[in-house]
Amino acid sequence: MTRVWKWNRPVTVREVLEDLQKERSIAYTTVMTVLDNLHQKGWVRREAEGRAYRYEAVSTRAAYAAALMNEAWSQSDNAAAALVAFFGMMSEEQRQALTDAVRIAQLPETPDENPGSAGDRSGR
Repeated sequence: MTRVWKWNRPVTVREVLEDLQKERSIAYTTVMTVLDNLHQKGWVRREAEGRAYRYEAVSTRAAYAAALMNEAWSQSDNAAAALVAFFGMMSEEQRQALTDAVRIAQLPETPDENPGSAGDRSGR
């Protein structure tokens, strides 16, 4: 996924392969299998281009990270304890980013930002 996000455009197996080979030896079939697995899991979409496919990320790296965090958090039987432990692992820079994110998330929405919600942040 890192390589797909890096270019921020549809990429071929060959492009990913050539980029990876700058760092290590890897087979074309390995890259093809990984991209196919990512497609099967819904993380990338693909379009045929001749005899090959072009793969494109379905979501941003930030959305992917958020989904991973949400999945990990949902596995805890004590959400508050899991958050306290997680916060304890954060650097000062990460804590500041969290503070900024909470502040942004608490800003009131304007009707133009989320039509149909009428300011109801509960999702009902």
